[in-house]
Amino acid sequence: MTASLDHHSRADAARLDDQRTVSISPLVAPSVVRTEFAPDDVASATVRTGRGAAVDVLNGTDDRLLVVVGPCSVHDPVAAMDYARRLAAKADEVRDDLLVVMRVYFEKPRTTLGWKGLLNDPHLDGTFDINTGLRIGRKLLLDIAGLGLPTACEFLDPIIPQYIADLTTYGAIGARTAASQVHRQLSSALSMPVGIKNGTDGDVQVAVDGTRAAAASHVFPGTDLDGQAALIRTTGNPDCHVILRGGTDGPNYDAGTVADTNARLAKAGLPERVVIDASHGNSRKDHNKQVDVVTDVAARIEGGEEGIVGLMLESFLEAGRQNLTLGHSDELEYGKSITDACIDWATTEAQLDRLAAAVVNRRAR
Repeated sequence: MTASLDHHSRADAARLDDQRTVSISPLVAPSVVRTEFAPDDVASATVRTGRGAAVDVLNGTDDRLLVVVGPCSVHDPVAAMDYARRLAAKADEVRDDLLVVMRVYFEKPRTTLGWKGLLNDPHLDGTFDINTGLRIGRKLLLDIAGLGLPTACEFLDPIIPQYIADLTTYGAIGARTAASQVHRQLSSALSMPVGIKNGTDGDVQVAVDGTRAAAASHVFPGTDLDGQAALIRTTGNPDCHVILRGGTDGPNYDAGTVADTNARLAKAGLPERVVIDASHGNSRKDHNKQVDVVTDVAARIEGGEEGIVGLMLESFLEAGRQNLTLGHSDELEYGKSITDACIDWATTEAQLDRLAAAVVNRRAR
């Protein structure tokens, strides 16, 4: 009789849940992936040194400019490594004036639908082989760190950092999740500087509030390195800051908005520092206009404007973007984005040179 009741109880529970779930399958534990792709001394030094340098730039003890530059979202690890080798050489060339960090974004937030990123769909065919994607993503970060080049990732899913955060120098919280309590808690736990973007509508206060919340300690449910449900207690992250990325009403990288943002930060008892995202709303989604943003901001830095500590650029080997047809990745043009349009490598080099010159001229003043 008891067994029969248990059977019926389980059947009733099943009818109450899983009405729209097709399947549930195991996800490889973070500890397994970390063991398979463990950092050597060179990779560990790259991350450790990069984080320390980024914090110094944010705090003003290092007068260089932080530049986070790379593809909108990585879809081809081979092309990404090609880009990384070029960027590593350029970063070394401008190292006295710029702290260059490669943008290696694996998760693509979608306004509606679309390809969700390399970790979610590494084969670009809609099969969502996430266990493979996690391994591919971690190996790529490890290979780039081996070049001595620090990396930046945007964190969208709160579980993903357990797989890759130890290899990441700089983290970002996107405009669509800046108001999310889950992502503010996550930011408070991350062992790296984290930039929080203003909202898609251009709301800056949401990023200021996010920065303040992330600086505080939190206790929240999450997963440990073995993939088990756990309670996570944090001390708070003092290295969070605001990223101005424009909004639906247009750009917000102007001096007035920067000054207003820093005033809001000061009122909240936070350090006055802002990173400018040259893409998205600030370029009105025209990748070529990123050059205009760099030109304007570089001139202001040379002129002594305070409060701007870094810039972000969307850049790849080839200019523009292309459409992906799932299952037909062999038809894609090498080195061109399948998400947001990017400036090409030659243009990227020119922008890095322009920003480095701005730092040199600021020193000369």
